[in-house]
Amino acid sequence: MSVFHLAYTVNDLDSTRRFYGDLLGCQEGRSTESWVDFDFFGNQLSLHIGQTIKELESDSRVDNVEVPLPHFGCVIDWDLFHNLADKLKSAGILFIIEPTIRFEGMPGEQATMFLEDYSQNALEFKSFRNPNEVFSQ
Repeated sequence: MSVFHLAYTVNDLDSTRRFYGDLLGCQEGRSTESWVDFDFFGNQLSLHIGQTIKELESDSRVDNVEVPLPHFGCVIDWDLFHNLADKLKSAGILFIIEPTIRFEGMPGEQATMFLEDYSQNALEFKSFRNPNEVFSQ
């Protein structure tokens, strides 16, 4: 089994459940009054009430586009990426970086989008045109 576990902070559990459960469609797992687990596209995401991490000042350019740091997310299937992008657009989500293609025509060509959850945590979803090129140089 190759599943990552990530624990992150959120402002409250109600808006967290709406974002990750209702909007993204992630299945809820265990929870208490101060945290909740989600099946985050096959990975374990534990979201705890606490002080959220503020964006860092850095030179974080990828393909000549400034990306937010810190951020987390996952690599998903090409069709799922585009379906999720459409769903998020329909829900009126404001993107940090609109869904776009990076490294077009090159090894590692990928679709990517950045957005914030309701606690202002930056997330990136990406998908590789050729899944075998996730770690291409």
